Amino acid sequence: MTGKLILVRHGETEGNVAKILDTRLPGLPLTERGAAQAKTFGANLIAPPQKLFCSAALRARQTGGYIEAATGTPLEVLEDLQEVQLGDLEGLNTKAAHEEFQKVYHAWHFGELNLRVPGGESGEDVLARYIPALRRLRDEYLTDPDAGDVIVVSHGAAMRLVSRELTGVPRLFAANNHLDNTETIELLPFENNLWECTRWGHYLPPFADEIEPTGDDPMG
Repeated sequence: MTGKLILVRHGETEGNVAKILDTRLPGLPLTERGAAQAKTFGANLIAPPQKLFCSAALRARQTGGYIEAATGTPLEVLEDLQEVQLGDLEGLNTKAAHEEFQKVYHAWHFGELNLRVPGGESGEDVLARYIPALRRLRDEYLTDPDAGDVIVVSHGAAMRLVSRELTGVPRLFAANNHLDNTETIELLPFENNLWECTRWGHYLPPFADEIEPTGDDPMG
């Protein structure tokens, strides 16, 4: 059995606290609580990852930096792993803005990937940039049966959409199940370029289809 690809949502940010839709690079920094979450995540790892990557967003780089300090694994920044880009909704924190994004995001999980918020990405755009980056990591680091885990610090909405597409977890589960800061989605590669989801936040498989929406911070 090879290592896993562990997608980690970054620590808490100033944008998360203020419920700001913060997607454009470089984005807002971690709070003190977010820094503590990242330090705790790194300290609690059973073994250092063989490789450690993050998106180009400031919050992901800061989170990854704390994991690097705890594990000794050098942090590398990867393009194409940033959060879903929200265009005209960027910087807003109103209920209407969140509802507009949630409507589009929920539709993506049920196959309407061509939809987009004004000026932002479609679901197809997100998958087209993000999935090839994960495939490259798989091909380079997870083909050896003795390979260790690869950690990628990224963003909640993008992680959930991509992981549902790669693993086929129930659509309603993925659409409704928010990830808290520094929670993970863990993907195990197996034959024919397929993936199995072995953890989604605090849930382990099998994943229930019927789940009520959790949390009010769907992304970041």
